[in-house]
Amino acid sequence: MRDKKELKERRRNRIRKKVFGTSERPRLSVFRSLNHIYAQVIDDTQGKTIVSASTLEKEFRDIRLNKSNIEFAKKVGALIAERAISLGITKVVFDRGGYRYHGSIKALADAAREKGLQF
Repeated sequence: MRDKKELKERRRNRIRKKVFGTSERPRLSVFRSLNHIYAQVIDDTQGKTIVSASTLEKEFRDIRLNKSNIEFAKKVGALIAERAISLGITKVVFDRGGYRYHGSIKALADAAREKGLQF
């Protein structure tokens, strides 16, 4: 029987075959650990991260809660959207990274949409 990690990796690879970021429409990639949530806007043609945001940044340092929950995901989603829009990026391709589209992943995506990013 396959373990959770292997199944997640298979889902992630299946998604990554279809989702590819270009310079006109980069990929918004999400990673969630037990304690934190990370988001990156990536141009896959150049292989470079354009913008990133996570709960490891200064604004979140003094808070001692679980930073991968929905409230923090909303803040990270808004932060990544603001940074991307300030660089002129308005359209992205969403890469949920093998996670289900609910909870903190959905909250991050919805917050980014509210701030002006188009998926």
